[in-house]
Amino acid sequence: MPKLFSYGTLQNEKVQIETFGRILQGQKDILTGYKLKMLEIKDPEVLRKSNQKYHPILEFSGNPEDEVEGVLFAVTDEEILQADKYEVDDYKRVEGVFKSGKSGFIYVGK
Repeated sequence: MPKLFSYGTLQNEKVQIETFGRILQGQKDILTGYKLKMLEIKDPEVLRKSNQKYHPILEFSGNPEDEVEGVLFAVTDEEILQADKYEVDDYKRVEGVFKSGKSGFIYVGK
């Protein structure tokens, strides 16, 4: 089962239910070598689901002292595709390795 790292609005249960049809199960984890920036969201559907005009977005720094806390969720292959639809075009999905040693998908800035 794939893993999906959330450091922002995908941790919101309302967003999870509207995006995946269920509340996701996951464990806290930390991603190193990245920093968070804020991105203004203009997509009306994402704004409706999240009720937030600004969303965090990962930016690679390469500095191992930079850390982003979040939750590593267990998801299905179909749910990964649903997450792709939720994230706006400013994000791209890549794989990352976390402090726990686990790997999973992350959304980073393009």
